[in-house]
Amino acid sequence: MDVRGYIEEHRGEFVAALKEWVAIPSVSADPDHRGDVRRSAEWLRDRLADTGFPTAEIWETGGMPAVFAEWPAAHPGAPVVLVYGHHDVQPARVADGWDTDPFAAEEHGDRLTGRGASDDKGQVLFHALGVEAGLAASGASAPPVTLRMLVEGEEESGSPHFAALLERNRDRLACDVAVISDTTMWSAEVPSMCVGMRGLTDCEITVTGPDTDVHSGSFGGAVPNPARVLAGLLAGLHDDRGRVAVPGFYDGVAEISDEERALLAKLPFDEAEWLRTAGSPVAAGEEGYSVLERLWVRPTAEINGMWSGHTGAGTKTIVPRSAHAKVSFRLVPGQEPAHVQERVRAFVADRVPAELGAEVAFGGPGVRACASDIGSTAVRAARSAMEEAFGTEVLFTREGGSGPEADIADILGAPLVFLAAGLDEDRIHAPNEKVEVPLLLKGAESAAYLWNRLGARREP
Repeated sequence: MDVRGYIEEHRGEFVAALKEWVAIPSVSADPDHRGDVRRSAEWLRDRLADTGFPTAEIWETGGMPAVFAEWPAAHPGAPVVLVYGHHDVQPARVADGWDTDPFAAEEHGDRLTGRGASDDKGQVLFHALGVEAGLAASGASAPPVTLRMLVEGEEESGSPHFAALLERNRDRLACDVAVISDTTMWSAEVPSMCVGMRGLTDCEITVTGPDTDVHSGSFGGAVPNPARVLAGLLAGLHDDRGRVAVPGFYDGVAEISDEERALLAKLPFDEAEWLRTAGSPVAAGEEGYSVLERLWVRPTAEINGMWSGHTGAGTKTIVPRSAHAKVSFRLVPGQEPAHVQERVRAFVADRVPAELGAEVAFGGPGVRACASDIGSTAVRAARSAMEEAFGTEVLFTREGGSGPEADIADILGAPLVFLAAGLDEDRIHAPNEKVEVPLLLKGAESAAYLWNRLGARREP
């Protein structure tokens, strides 16, 4: 039996297992579900052991548990591949707008609804089916690559212990390539590979003036107004071409290759439809770049909120004592969060008079961006594997969000390959999350083909 035939024959078992796993409410952000997150880890450990992984373990983190599994290749010179995903999920209640119990997955034709069905339990589980199918098709007793899986339990809570977990277990996690299965494709009709994710750093800026709010008739026009100073500072964040005007902000930023830019341009992007989804009358941003390029490959600065003085009903004619804003910066490969934070602090200090107080408080060290080398052997192998499974050309996308993938690349020194089968319309993090089962099966098929392609390049 070939890979595709095996997967189709075992579809029912795969869906039943996924429904069983989705039923465990592994909400890492809710202390009341700590026990459920552990049950989820135990379920996955047992499932991977039943699949045939000789090693399947729970790894403690200081927070929620992760799962590690390993299946050595029969050939000692075979490449080592690490698969990353997560088994924790976002909070979900029927009262949030779900049509059904979010932790009682339901089938509607090819669609399965339930929290975690797409993000990320379905996309983790298809790897177990993929390795089974590959072995059944080849008749081998071990995969063509040494396959390691690391499935964390805190991704939806910001992965606070993940970097330390990687550091402690660097030797056991060492790999030639890391496969990430926690992203999406362009559409069911236009399969794609993600080849990069932006990073993030965010801060709160506070400008202070008088010791207290003061009467605008008695003092206005003669003392500095923190709200006006902050408004001017925020207005100066961008130049008239839409570029971020913080000196040094673009240090290290590299343009994407002509090949990738051409592949992004091939995506069937409907700007008018996108604007309707955004509820915006017009697109905006950095000149010289398409909407998708602005979203995926260019860094940004966004004012997320601002407040000062009296904002309630009626009139209160004052000069406020302070003004505040929350600002976030999406980063691209080549930018270091620490450097951006340093430049933002200098930008604020240069634009707030010395007589006023200015504070910039960042929410943490930030998240680095990550990207795949689209010309690498691993990316080309993954693209070829997906094209065999889907039967059509696979394009490239990037994602505007952030995750712990940069930690994997940095700490393990491994190139990243993104292999996923979710869709943006899967409503992850929202009510009525769903996944298309045929796409998960294509993900399993792609994984089986990828291990064969990578294994064929083993050392003699």
